[in-house]
Amino acid sequence: MNKKILITASILGLTSVVFGAFGAHGLKELISTESLQTFETGMRYQMYHAILLLFVGSNSIISQKTKRFIFYFVLIGVLFFSGSIYGLATNTLTAFNFKSIAFITPIGGLLLIIAWFLLIIDFAKNKGDK
Repeated sequence: MNKKILITASILGLTSVVFGAFGAHGLKELISTESLQTFETGMRYQMYHAILLLFVGSNSIISQKTKRFIFYFVLIGVLFFSGSIYGLATNTLTAFNFKSIAFITPIGGLLLIIAWFLLIIDFAKNKGDK
């Protein structure tokens, strides 16, 4: 599981940097400043959660069960939250109306919150150093 988490974290981090560069250079002239800031929010949250997964995957204190739940909550959360934000920010550039699926943004955000909450619970249950 740890290897899967670390590889996924690396992919999320890599694509976050790619999306950041694309936003800064490729989208600058194509979308509004407000939309560009929205796009950057999605990218920033993706990177934050890539770093979270790197931490989770390389930490031996966190239980494997918690790691598995955190992995799936973060992966789906990033896809829903950041993915929908990317779509909404670039909505004017596509034929698909991303506003029709905007309801998944808060669902993704809730999944990310749950992942952090699970981490807190796992740390609180830890019987190691107090």
